[in-house]
Amino acid sequence: MTDKKNPEYDFTWCPGCGDFGVRRAVEVAMRDWNIEREIPMSHNVVVAGIGCSGNLVHLLEGEQPYGFHGIHGRSLPIALGVKMAREDLNVLVVAGDGDFLSIGMEHIAPQAARNLNVCAVVMDNGVYGLTKGQSSPTTIEETVTSSTPYGKMEAPINPLELYLTLGVTYIASGYSSKPRDLAGLIKRGMEHDGFSIVHVASPCTTYNDTYEVLKGNKAKGIEGTAWELPDDHDPSSRSAARGVIEQGGVPLGVVYQDAERPSLDRRIAGVRERVKPKSPDALLDAFAL
Repeated sequence: MTDKKNPEYDFTWCPGCGDFGVRRAVEVAMRDWNIEREIPMSHNVVVAGIGCSGNLVHLLEGEQPYGFHGIHGRSLPIALGVKMAREDLNVLVVAGDGDFLSIGMEHIAPQAARNLNVCAVVMDNGVYGLTKGQSSPTTIEETVTSSTPYGKMEAPINPLELYLTLGVTYIASGYSSKPRDLAGLIKRGMEHDGFSIVHVASPCTTYNDTYEVLKGNKAKGIEGTAWELPDDHDPSSRSAARGVIEQGGVPLGVVYQDAERPSLDRRIAGVRERVKPKSPDALLDAFAL
């Protein structure tokens, strides 16, 4: 599963896990990003949350970016800290639906308001896979899991609708079984000057195997829920994006992109042009009694 031989790295994924496809897409997107800009892989930082998805930071193959495996639900505040210290770095967040949309959901709105210039890749398997299959915010209502033995009571969150409502300026939807297409969505998200989220349907083969549901099976009369966005979809239109989301299923492609709104980087640069920074001595004197 990985070429790392250090016994410290004991992270594994189940055979067939959708996160393998996401890992490959991330690797390709960062590689292409570096080649186009003629910069080293060390110019990238991958910030991870907790869960199966978070282990991606340890399982990347080939030349390594910097990695930060944070605490549960706090990948976005950590990414903000990295960008404030080194705004020149390309920061990629990797998270899961349980990590990003439960304890971590409170951080999406502030970063959307700031238009933080990072790209978040959210691997959604509709379950807490690492901790043995409890229901997550995207688990379908009435689903029986280890934490909902009589069926889930809460309605599932619609992540794409949430991102659009909160003001995320780049929203893409992908599928882990299409890593080449997914790599393109991630790379486009990294190129976007602002807050990007690439939401990925990434099935859990152990606790919530949705491959057949997503792909469909004609022999069984199952119509796949994943569908390609039409060529005439206008991602710059908020109403068009909402229409796509309301169609249901898993749309594949760029759902929404606002390229006009300035990112936090640009706003900070504007402040620096207007405000003369204080010297270290002046800052220390401000705390003197």
